[in-house]
Amino acid sequence: MRDITLILNAARQGDRQAADELLPLVYGELRRVAAWLMANEKPGQTLQATALVHEAYLRLIGSADPGWQGRRHFFGAAAEAMRRILVENARRKNRLKHGGQLDRVDVADLDIASPLPDDDLLAMDEALDRLAVVDPRAAELVKLCFFVGLTQEQAAKELDISISTVERTWAFARAWLFREIQKAQTLPA
Repeated sequence: MRDITLILNAARQGDRQAADELLPLVYGELRRVAAWLMANEKPGQTLQATALVHEAYLRLIGSADPGWQGRRHFFGAAAEAMRRILVENARRKNRLKHGGQLDRVDVADLDIASPLPDDDLLAMDEALDRLAVVDPRAAELVKLCFFVGLTQEQAAKELDISISTVERTWAFARAWLFREIQKAQTLPA
């Protein structure tokens, strides 16, 4: 099996065959990440993990020069693409003309609490954008751990930093995001 980084570099230089070889190599990992993300979504989603992977992949390879600079950058871009798709889906569902003012209820799942409602996802997205201005590495870590589902050890490897740096950055990012989300929720509408 060819190294993903070599295939990414070839795809970046316009090699369509390399782009075709890339999907089978990364599909399993992207599918696992998408399934994890969808498990954290509200019950009754119309978006499926497979559709999330396909949409993210199409966005990744859709540009003339994707600009990936290796495996880490590719998976970071995949995390960002999935994040944007989920946020767009949450925004679309929150629009009044789509019944955004109504609570969606799946009768079969009434006893299951939703881990991340759409409003919280939107607040998280806005806070994450602000964090990227303050500390880009912390924002990247949140994307990799929260949206892609990497462990702290995997994120340390992808970001090429020590696990202790990841732990400190993760603690900072969580506290910072919590404070920002709380601040946004207390502002009058």
